[in-house]
Amino acid sequence: MAKVFLYPTTSLILSDLVARFGHKPLSAALQVRERIQTAGLESPPLQITPEEPKKGLRWAAVEVPSGVRGRMSLYGPMIDEAEAAIIINNADYSFGCMGCARTNELIKYLVRKKDIPVLDLEYPRNEEEGVEFVAAIKRFLDTLEGGSP
Repeated sequence: MAKVFLYPTTSLILSDLVARFGHKPLSAALQVRERIQTAGLESPPLQITPEEPKKGLRWAAVEVPSGVRGRMSLYGPMIDEAEAAIIINNADYSFGCMGCARTNELIKYLVRKKDIPVLDLEYPRNEEEGVEFVAAIKRFLDTLEGGSP
């Protein structure tokens, strides 16, 4: 079972596809859930502590806005853990919104810089493209070690 980083990380559809084909999705939904359910966070809607932007310094320079560093404290560990990645470009907001263009650029850069298999797809715009989209994801996941046949 490979650990697959997903972009956009908020995509429940991608997360479900990866899990259905026998791999572990690395997505923001699980990270945010962990933070919300962890005792000690006073403001669950923020889902961040004052320490998070400091942790983000590992992936983003101090000159980068704190919002980027805070997001990278969430996404950076997932990228480090990833054994493969799926990047969906030009996705519809309903597919999974990331919300920060600078963080998005940094995430894509770090994923592509890492020496792991990466599937880079355009978001489908019609049913025919949608069928090929899912088939391409399945083919990619089947090439990874430990997936379902």
